Amino acid sequence: MDNKTGVLIVAIVALAVLIGCGRVADKKGPGSEFRGQFKLATVTPVSHTYSRGANRFAELVRERSGGRIQIIVYPDGKLGRGEKELLEAVRQGKIDLYVGSTGTLAGFSPSMGILDIPFLFCNYAQADNALDGPVGRQLMTDLETAQFKALSFWENGFRNLTNSRHAVKSPADAKGLNIRTMENAIHMDAWKAVGVNPLPMPWGELYKALQDKSIDGQENPIALIYSAKLNIVQKYLSLTQHIYSPAIMIAGHKVWQTIPEDDQEMMTKTALELAQYERKLGRDAEEKQIAELAAGGMVVTKNIDREAWRNAMAPVIEKYLQQFGREKVDAILNTK
Repeated sequence: MDNKTGVLIVAIVALAVLIGCGRVADKKGPGSEFRGQFKLATVTPVSHTYSRGANRFAELVRERSGGRIQIIVYPDGKLGRGEKELLEAVRQGKIDLYVGSTGTLAGFSPSMGILDIPFLFCNYAQADNALDGPVGRQLMTDLETAQFKALSFWENGFRNLTNSRHAVKSPADAKGLNIRTMENAIHMDAWKAVGVNPLPMPWGELYKALQDKSIDGQENPIALIYSAKLNIVQKYLSLTQHIYSPAIMIAGHKVWQTIPEDDQEMMTKTALELAQYERKLGRDAEEKQIAELAAGGMVVTKNIDREAWRNAMAPVIEKYLQQFGREKVDAILNTK
């Protein structure tokens, strides 16, 4: 064998080794040496419960995978100004993981909209038991038709109204206000029933719109009002708690299929574990945050006539009860 032939044989063997090693590295299932780096996006500030929960999720996944799986968290809308934009990017495979409100997801998976019916939830225990039980599991399964893999329900919280014009106690007080809402038909219908002008707008555009007073107000849970410092541009906070807003951690379906089953199981268990952590962060801080908002000059209206608000939104409640089915709505209402 001459030198040229020997060099050729060595090169072919080396190439075969490299190809073989590549196949081993890509192998799925227990015992694989899968390695991956994934982008996790949210629109919320770093101090918000989504971002804090996401960072803890990244830490635990890195630890439990022995450093093989790295998750880079992009908070504060760094990868997209609104949740709809982020969800589109997840479906397209441009972003791997997402934590955000379920409200925008109804545009991708219609069954998710049931969670946006006003006054469907009356307390946190009911929400937890519904979302962690059969109701939540079915909604997560439905998301697969929209090319999403749901890992766990987290929490945004009970939504409350803020504005820059005057204190609001009853629906009559809110009439005529221009309020930013999510890009969600049920939310918009609910506000129209009250006499409010709903203006759907991506989260990333909200602060400036409030600052220059092109809109009067917005509605969100306390944790987001507080972490986004909306008290600087909003004078009045009304604890209406008109809609409970869950959050969810999801992955793009195509990305999820590249992850070995044992790592999928580990990541899902971690996401479920972190759901309890993230929910507790918001709930434990809520009263303190309300007090700090008030101490900073925000006028907080706590004595809300909830029955009047429910009655004002009753036609919308009935409309969507018929759309989603009384049996499915009752399954949530009757959850203890």
